[in-house]
Amino acid sequence: MKRYLRVLHHGWDRLGATALVRRGRELELMHRALGFATLALVTLAPLLIVVAAVDPLRRGGFASWLVDGMGLTGQSARAVTDIISPSPRVVDTTSVWGGVALAVFGVSFAGSVQNGYERIWKLPSGPWHRVWRQAIWLVALTAYVYQEVQTGAALHGPERIALTSVTGVLFFWWGQHFLLGGQVRWRDLLPGAVATMIGLIGLRGFSYLVFTPLVISNAVSYGTVGVVLVVESWLIGVGFVVYGGAMTGRWFREHHRPARGDG
Repeated sequence: MKRYLRVLHHGWDRLGATALVRRGRELELMHRALGFATLALVTLAPLLIVVAAVDPLRRGGFASWLVDGMGLTGQSARAVTDIISPSPRVVDTTSVWGGVALAVFGVSFAGSVQNGYERIWKLPSGPWHRVWRQAIWLVALTAYVYQEVQTGAALHGPERIALTSVTGVLFFWWGQHFLLGGQVRWRDLLPGAVATMIGLIGLRGFSYLVFTPLVISNAVSYGTVGVVLVVESWLIGVGFVVYGGAMTGRWFREHHRPARGDG
C-alpha cells in the first residue's frame, strides 16, 4: 500500500500539481475569491443594474442577466427574478453624481482583478494613472456579459456553447493582456484564458445541479437573505475560477512547456 502511495505522490509531483497547490496558497486564492464576490455584489452589481435598465431590447433587466449566468431555470429563476429585479424607474432615480459614483466603484472592482493578475504573474503594481485600463476593461466586461445574455435568447444548444466558449476565451485572453499592460506575452496568457472558460462552464453545470434546488429551498426557509446568499456563493465560485484559471495558465506555462528564451 505504501508503495502505491509513493508512486501516486511521485506522479503528482511530476505533473507539477504540488506546485499548483502551493501557488494557490501563496495567492490566498479563496480569500481573493471572497473579495471578488463581495466587490462584485457591492460595486459591480449596482452598475450592471443601471446598464441593464437602459437596454433598448428590454430582455428582463439585470435579473435575467444573473439568471442566465447562473444557469437557473423554472422556479429557481423566478425566485431570483422576484427578489433581484430593481424598480423600473431605476434610471430616473439615478442622478448624474450617482452614476459617476457607480462608475468609480466599478473601476475599483476592475482594479482588484488587475491586482490579482499582477500577483499571479509576480509583476509590480501598475501606477495609478493606469486607471484608464481598468475603466476600459470594465466597459468590455459589461459588453461581454450583455452579449452573453443576448446570444442566450437567440441561440441554443451547440451553437450557443461554441459561441460562448470562443467569446469567453477571447475576452479573458485579451483582459489579462490588457490589465497587465502587455507585460506578459499573448501566447503565455492563452492557457489561462482557456482554463478560465473551462472552469466557468463547469461552474455553470454545478450551478444548474446544486444552486437551482438550493435557491428554491433557501427562498422558502430564509426568504430574500437565503437567495442572496446563494448568489454570493456563486460569485465566490466565479472569483475562484477567474483567478484560479489565470494561475493554472501560468502553472501550465512553467511545468508543461519546454524552456525557451523570453526574447
